[in-house]
Amino acid sequence: MYSIETFQKRLIIIAMEIHLMSQTFRPKITNVLLTLGLTLSLGTATSYADAGKARKSSLSPEMLKKVTKKKYFKPSEAVVRDADSLDLTLLKSTYASWGVDPDNKSSSINLIEAWRNYKKKKDIVVAVIDTGIDPEHPFLKNNIHVLQGHESLLNYGVDFSKGRTALNKPNDDHGHGTHVAGIIKSVFPKVQILTLKYYNRNANGQDNLNSTIEALEYAVNKGVDIINYSGGGPEPDRRELEILKKAEEKGILVVAAAGNEESNIDNKDNAYYPASYGLKNIITVTAHNQSKQVLSSSNFGKKTVDISAPGYRIKSALPHSRSGYLTGTSQATAFVSGVTALIKSHYPQLSAEELKMIIKKSAKQEITLSEKCSSGGRLDASKAHTLAAEFTRESSEPTNIAKDSKVKREVAQKFNEKKEKGKIFLRRAN
Repeated sequence: MYSIETFQKRLIIIAMEIHLMSQTFRPKITNVLLTLGLTLSLGTATSYADAGKARKSSLSPEMLKKVTKKKYFKPSEAVVRDADSLDLTLLKSTYASWGVDPDNKSSSINLIEAWRNYKKKKDIVVAVIDTGIDPEHPFLKNNIHVLQGHESLLNYGVDFSKGRTALNKPNDDHGHGTHVAGIIKSVFPKVQILTLKYYNRNANGQDNLNSTIEALEYAVNKGVDIINYSGGGPEPDRRELEILKKAEEKGILVVAAAGNEESNIDNKDNAYYPASYGLKNIITVTAHNQSKQVLSSSNFGKKTVDISAPGYRIKSALPHSRSGYLTGTSQATAFVSGVTALIKSHYPQLSAEELKMIIKKSAKQEITLSEKCSSGGRLDASKAHTLAAEFTRESSEPTNIAKDSKVKREVAQKFNEKKEKGKIFLRRAN
């Protein structure tokens, strides 16, 4: 037989559950509880709460601890230690997504500890080869990097697109490039973004490919640290491959989208370039949602794709000081570029091949991703940062970090003829 105290506690638990029930049944059950001598506020706050009196919890200390144990990140409690530290309040900014949200423990890139442990050793330049950028965007204007002259509204990158009107004004009339740049900034706020525009919505695939090659060549010749390229297509190109091999020789990391063709790019008929060139300095990225499932539109490949990152309804910057959502492997690619830029800034001695190895070895393993990419997991920024610290300490000694296995891939001789689906831009020759 239950004691009166135990009985009342059980009724309290039942009442808490009733609070979640429909309005139809709630009043009837409430009356039953009241007849048992238990007063509960199951209605609205204005109906039952007495604002003039402080409420005392009827839960035991142990039960109260259980129902209130979850802690949420409070931007107001974030402390910036010094000028080189990262401002943790940015994790909750208007332009931040679930991919960096510190309260999202299940599917984010686990960024907060990497930020807390970060120490700047070098400025990192990421070349974003895309649709351009909004140079006046409040989230991005302080991160714009130029190689000649001073950054201004007349000089904020290089436009290689077909039919450009001004060489040094790569204005984003699409939105994709600004969105991608915003994701990179949300992951690594101190990044320096070199905007290289290749895309013209009115140009054909061959023209956009030619513009891509010019932009890649410029980035490689200027010696940027990382190239983010969220575009691609089913045809390989000899000039593109030569430039990317030159980037490999110079130690420049290239982060490339796996593509949005709904295909297994391990199959040569479905190859997607530049992701499918198989160079040791290219990280190929697919996209997952908050359930850690690869998007139905995303390309994948247990051999040819390296890792997965957030790519579904990602919030980021858009032109004209706006924010908004886009979906695709383009967005996932930007997360990886941001993490590698952060790590490279703290540990500049790491080579492109070492960065790629660290990103893959630190991946958070997921059953849902085990057959979708060679790492079998998703991007984990804090684990990658920790592994980079261990690797740099042990680099002159024997280490237990196995080197990446080299994936041998040949240039596909047959090309996928499916039309593009998603937010990535084909540069297919017409």
